[in-house]
Amino acid sequence: MARAAITAVGRFLPEDRLTNADLEKMVDTNDEWIRSRTGIRERRILWDKDKATAYMATEAAKDLLRKRGLDASEIEAVIIATVTPDMFFPATACLVQHAIGATKAWGFDLSAACSGFLFALSTGASFIESGRHEKVLVIGADKMSSITDYTDRTTCVLFGDAAAAVLLEPADEGYGILDTIEQIDGAQADLLCMPAGGSLNPPTHETIDKKMHFLHQQGRQVFRYAVEGMADVSVEVMARNGLTGDDVRYLVPHQANLRIIDATARRMGLTKDKVMLNIERYGNTTAATIPLCLNDWEHELRRGDNLVLSAFGGGFTWGAMYVKWAYDGDKVAASAEAEMVAEG
Repeated sequence: MARAAITAVGRFLPEDRLTNADLEKMVDTNDEWIRSRTGIRERRILWDKDKATAYMATEAAKDLLRKRGLDASEIEAVIIATVTPDMFFPATACLVQHAIGATKAWGFDLSAACSGFLFALSTGASFIESGRHEKVLVIGADKMSSITDYTDRTTCVLFGDAAAAVLLEPADEGYGILDTIEQIDGAQADLLCMPAGGSLNPPTHETIDKKMHFLHQQGRQVFRYAVEGMADVSVEVMARNGLTGDDVRYLVPHQANLRIIDATARRMGLTKDKVMLNIERYGNTTAATIPLCLNDWEHELRRGDNLVLSAFGGGFTWGAMYVKWAYDGDKVAASAEAEMVAEG
C-alpha cells in the first residue's frame, strides 16, 4: 500500500496583532494572568470584514504552491478543515478551488473543531493510499475572531486567525503518515460549542441577543478532558509503533493551552526542545495550529524525522498521528527564500 507524505507546507497570517496589552483595555484581564494560564502573548486577527476563511486558506495555498513550484491545475482534491466557513454552502473548498485555479480538483470542508486538520489529513491520506489521487491539498483555516465574544474574558484571550496548508503525495518506502488514531465522543458536546446558527437554533433576535452565535466554553472541564485525551492518544500511537521519547524528533501539538501541551509532552517522555510551540505568537487558531507549526519548523525538519501530531477539540474530537518526515526542510526553505529575493 502506498503511503501519503507531506511534501510541502504554506501559511497565511493576518498582519494585525491583538496583544495582551490590547485585551487589558477591552476586558477585565492582564498580561500575567493570560500568560500564566495559556502561554499566549499575542494573536493575529483578520479585522477586514470583507475577508474571511476562504481568503486566508487561498493565500496559504498560494504560498505552498509557490514554494513547491506547482501549478494549481495539478491539485486533484482540496480538503479544508474549518469551523468558520465563509457560509454554510457552498463549501469553503469550492471558493478556494476557484480562487487558486485548481480546475481539475474536487473537494469539501471538514468540521471537527481543533482536531479538524488532523482528521482532514487522515482523510486526505486515504485518497493517496487508495491510489485515487497523487496530489491532495489539505488546509486548516479559521477566522476565530468571527465567533469570539470580545466581552467574554474567559474566551477572547485564547483565539486568533490564521490558515496553513500541506500537500500530500505518494511517499517513498517507509516515509509519510504511518499510523493514525481518531476518536470522538459527543457526551460532553455542550462544554465547547457554538449554540446557534445551525438548524437547531437558526438566527433570530433572541439567539443574537443571547450571544448564542459566539463560541461558548466551560474552560475547566474542557481542560481536564483535553489533558487526558491528547496525552492518551499520543502515548498510544507511540506504543503501537514501538517508539520511545528518544525516537521522537518533535511533538506537533494543537496549540490550545501551554499547560495541556506540557502535560502531553511529559506523558510521552519528551523534553521541551522536542515540542513545537508557537502559541505565544498566534494563540489558538483552531484547525490551523498544527500545519502552522509544521510551516514554522520546516527548516528544522530532516528526512526520516519521527513526528507525533496530536490534537483535542470540541465535539469532543481528538487524535494522534505518527509521521515519518519525507524531505529536508532546510533545502526547501532556502530555495523559497532565494526565490523571494530574486522576485524583489
